[in-house]
Amino acid sequence: MVKQLLSGNEAIAQGAWEAGCHIGTAYPGTPSTETMETFAKLPDVYAEWCPNEKVALEVAMGASAAGARVLVTMKHVGVNVCADPLFTAAYTGVNGGVVILAADDPGMFSSQNEQDSRYYAMASQVPMLEPADSSEALRFTKDAYELSESFDTPVMLRSTVRISHTKTPVETGERTDVAVKPYESNAAKWVMMPAFAKPRRKDLVKRIDSLKKWVETCPYNTVEQGDSSIGIICAGSVYQHVKEACSTASIFKLGVTWPLPSQALHEFAESVEKVYVVEEASVYLSDAVKACGVVLDEFETPLPPDGEVHPENIRASLGLSLPEHREAATDVPGRPPALCPGCPHRLIFKELSRLKAIVTGDIGCYTLGALPPLNGIDTCLDMGASVSMAHGFELALKGTDHRPVVAVIGDSTFAHSGLSSLVNTVYNKGVGTVCILDNRTTAMTGQQGNPFNGVTLQDRDSRELDLPGILQALGVDQVTEVDSYDMKAVRKALKEATLHDELDVIIFKRACVLLDKSPKPTMFVNGDCTGCGVCKTLGCPAISCDPETGISAIDPTLCIGCNQCVQYCAFGAIEMREGGAN
Repeated sequence: MVKQLLSGNEAIAQGAWEAGCHIGTAYPGTPSTETMETFAKLPDVYAEWCPNEKVALEVAMGASAAGARVLVTMKHVGVNVCADPLFTAAYTGVNGGVVILAADDPGMFSSQNEQDSRYYAMASQVPMLEPADSSEALRFTKDAYELSESFDTPVMLRSTVRISHTKTPVETGERTDVAVKPYESNAAKWVMMPAFAKPRRKDLVKRIDSLKKWVETCPYNTVEQGDSSIGIICAGSVYQHVKEACSTASIFKLGVTWPLPSQALHEFAESVEKVYVVEEASVYLSDAVKACGVVLDEFETPLPPDGEVHPENIRASLGLSLPEHREAATDVPGRPPALCPGCPHRLIFKELSRLKAIVTGDIGCYTLGALPPLNGIDTCLDMGASVSMAHGFELALKGTDHRPVVAVIGDSTFAHSGLSSLVNTVYNKGVGTVCILDNRTTAMTGQQGNPFNGVTLQDRDSRELDLPGILQALGVDQVTEVDSYDMKAVRKALKEATLHDELDVIIFKRACVLLDKSPKPTMFVNGDCTGCGVCKTLGCPAISCDPETGISAIDPTLCIGCNQCVQYCAFGAIEMREGGAN
């Protein structure tokens, strides 16, 4: 055993590796991304990024049927995407063990919603393990493969952003070599047509009964007996906050959050005077405990219904005094998120704003184009929705004199679910403009590969898909490729496309600035600046202006010499610094 400091994501990858997991599949999404990146670097494994989470789980189930142990990772909204195979995988069961990480994001640090993946475990009737630190993340993941194969079921593992990204001490071990199990044809197990699904449903009921018996005495649920006046039921990272908030209370820490140990919960409730459930951004656990017949006491002050729960919230809810603390400073300037200096998406949003277009956006770092001063996005719903929503706008506004409708989607998101949306638009003879922002990577989650840049997770030989060719094969007649850094070309392409009464797709192509970190020439503002402020409307973090005179300045430590601001300066006041690279 070797003691290391690992994040929850790293520990999950290590646990899967130690369990002899053979294959990893995933779509990157914060806070889960580093799990598969870590797993891919370990010896004797195969790992890949898939176009989306549905495909990732389907690949995993195929590998499992063939006898391999598989790890599948995604963020919480990715579970929505893979729900179709997930619910049926509960019927088929497994051959090689299947572990599915669902990384939730209470507080929405990098997500468009808050949701609790434990509802999916309950609805699909798949067991859910929930570690409270990195050590448990490794242990639970490692044990989950035996659990999966013993009960013939996929096993879900839930983390939250605090578990995924916080590093705690972990004892790592050696890999257990597990042979790929032999595959035997068995239509009654793997072919889920009604004639076979009905008996598999009965098998599922039997498995659930067995799981409910097992969970009563399993080692992952623990009771810490303390002051009997207060009993708290909790799970995951919330346990750490409960310990900090009221260390003397009796605590039932659940390591399995579906199914729940009904009898053990009753015994715990009877051992204390008052019993509470502490959880964040959800009422899943409270409702599930009540469904077991446990009567919960009411908090003096309700816990926050959204966002993360902190120790002070817990103490306040129990009517306990709050420790002395200093208020946060109120004069610290805000640092709102912004597109990077030199981001190739910036000019597209600047020009869309000039066009006064209705812009349906999508999931990616380009969603930041919605913020001032660009104000370039009107909607953002989910992966791939930009294309579908633009089609919906066009249908609703048909026959009216309306502003141009433009969909904006990234290359990775287009591969994820934009393709099927575009197929619908083409099939139904939709019109409008679709902009595919091809920055040669999956930028928001850390520059991962995708089918349209041909980069694989383990740098294997691959094939870069022909984006213009695919669009033409789908039946898109108007396909244009434009350099995202060329303002005049961007303006011309958007103007022409939005004047057409047909479907136009523009591929704006320029690599993400973070892919090349070599020194770049920088720009500076000369004495000709009039203070007109046009350069500031680009929203580049490198550009600032004097609040009194309006004269602009460029920070050489941020500037990468992309030349975007030069193209908007009508006075020739921005020049390249001679011989200087930042």
